[in-house]
Amino acid sequence: MLDADVIICGERGTLDLATWMSQHESEGFEVAAITVAELWHGVERASAEHRVQRERYIRAILEELPMIPYTGTTALEHARIWASMESSGQMIGDYDLIVAATALERGSSVATFNKRHFQRVKGLRVVEPR
Repeated sequence: MLDADVIICGERGTLDLATWMSQHESEGFEVAAITVAELWHGVERASAEHRVQRERYIRAILEELPMIPYTGTTALEHARIWASMESSGQMIGDYDLIVAATALERGSSVATFNKRHFQRVKGLRVVEPR
C-alpha cells in the first residue's frame, strides 16, 4: 500500500518511483481511497502553473494502481486501531489511521517515508522506499 508521501516524492523527483516499484514488482502495489483523496486535494490546491502537470501525473499513477475502498471491514479495523492508539497516547494522523487500517485489513505493508507514525500501529509492516 503506497502512502501519499511516496507518490508525491515520485512527482517531485526525490524518489525514482517507477524504478523502485519495478524493483519490487511482486509486491502488488495499491492505494487506499483516502490516499487518492489526499492526492486529488493536492491537485485542487496547486497553482495554475503546476495544476495541469500535477493532475496528469496523478491520473497516470492512478491508472496503474488499484484503489482499495473504505469498506465496513475497513471501518471496524480503523475503529480498533483508533481506540487502541488513542488510549495509549500514541495517536497518529487521521488519514494515516485509515491507510493503516486498509493495509491491515488486506494483510499489506505500507510504503512510506513516515515510518515514525506508521510503526506505532501494532502488527503493521512498514517499508521505507530506497
